[in-house]
Amino acid sequence: MKVPSYSIHSESVLQPIIFVVGARPNFVKIAPLLRAMSAHQTSVASYLVHTGQHYDKNMNDQFFKDLHLPDPNINLNVGSGSHAAQTAEIMKRFEPVVDDLKPSCVVVVGDVNSTLACALVAVKKGVPVAHVEAGLRSFDRSMPEEINRILTDQISDRLYTTERSAQSNLLREAIPAERVFFAGNVMIDSVQFNRSSTRSVNLILAAAGIDPELFMLVAGYGLVTLHRPSNVDDPEILAKLMAVLVEVSQSLPLVLVLHPRTQSQLVRFGLLSVINTGRMVVLPAQGYLDMLSLLGAAKVVLTDSGGLQEETTALGVPCLTLRSSTERPITLEQGTNTLVGLDRELILSNLVAVLRGEGKKGCMPELWDGCAAERIATDLFQWLSQATPRSLTA
Repeated sequence: MKVPSYSIHSESVLQPIIFVVGARPNFVKIAPLLRAMSAHQTSVASYLVHTGQHYDKNMNDQFFKDLHLPDPNINLNVGSGSHAAQTAEIMKRFEPVVDDLKPSCVVVVGDVNSTLACALVAVKKGVPVAHVEAGLRSFDRSMPEEINRILTDQISDRLYTTERSAQSNLLREAIPAERVFFAGNVMIDSVQFNRSSTRSVNLILAAAGIDPELFMLVAGYGLVTLHRPSNVDDPEILAKLMAVLVEVSQSLPLVLVLHPRTQSQLVRFGLLSVINTGRMVVLPAQGYLDMLSLLGAAKVVLTDSGGLQEETTALGVPCLTLRSSTERPITLEQGTNTLVGLDRELILSNLVAVLRGEGKKGCMPELWDGCAAERIATDLFQWLSQATPRSLTA
């Protein structure tokens, strides 16, 4: 097991800290945390554990390259499976890692299965857990991510929040205020750090063999992503969404960045031909930097992604969220996000507003300043150094 280059070695009273990633959203949040840890002149080693929940090797490698992430010390290579099977397999494979490294803390981010699975292993082993992006709630328990969020927060010892409402959620769930630290949004750290590395959308399209002029994209475009099971697993719902997107494309050409699962569902349900209108461009899943490029240049984003709601707010791009709820209310209250669900009239009326220049402008929320990871690193070291193993949850 090799220690990554960002660790600093000397005598230490603390055991290593394990940082867990499992899927693309985790990579974006962990990258600034590892940079912040490296900036501290500390002797604590950081170990990066990749559960392998995201199992597309090419996209995995591209994200690590784009975000300047070091190779994981350990890859559990879990791969796909049902929620129960995947969570169980992660736990089985992560437990020996905890036994071997005896970490002072396990840091988990976000709300994927890896987040909950590794937090459960750690807490059952008596190892403190820090949860980055704690307290977010959609209040929709049909979302698997909502269950992961609630349970991870209940067993975490240190909870880092991205917006003020998250602390209110945690207090309502009887989590002591002294465990909670309002740090800001590490995903926005990545946006700000990487904006200067983006490239021309025309270059991205050309690399995919697409002529922007042919699709009239040079005059502006809308960007679309879909991946939620509630949107893509039901053929009637997916057909309804595609029909609305065809209507949208008559007013504004669209670039669809298709998650592999969404692509397979469109093929399965015979819907790929529906979007072959000459006004819609289909791209495969993109690396982080190219996706950031596409986001920043879009006139509007239509998505069911949680992370894109935050990134569009940071970039000042209007976002129409194809869901009935959001766990990120600050993007509605202060940002550029609008919930439109699957309501055709609402989608089209908001599009008209955007095309008139009346889309939501928003503002940058509190502590979305590119320094969240530094605040977390500082607090984490202070918290760990002041606590003894049996008092960490106090």
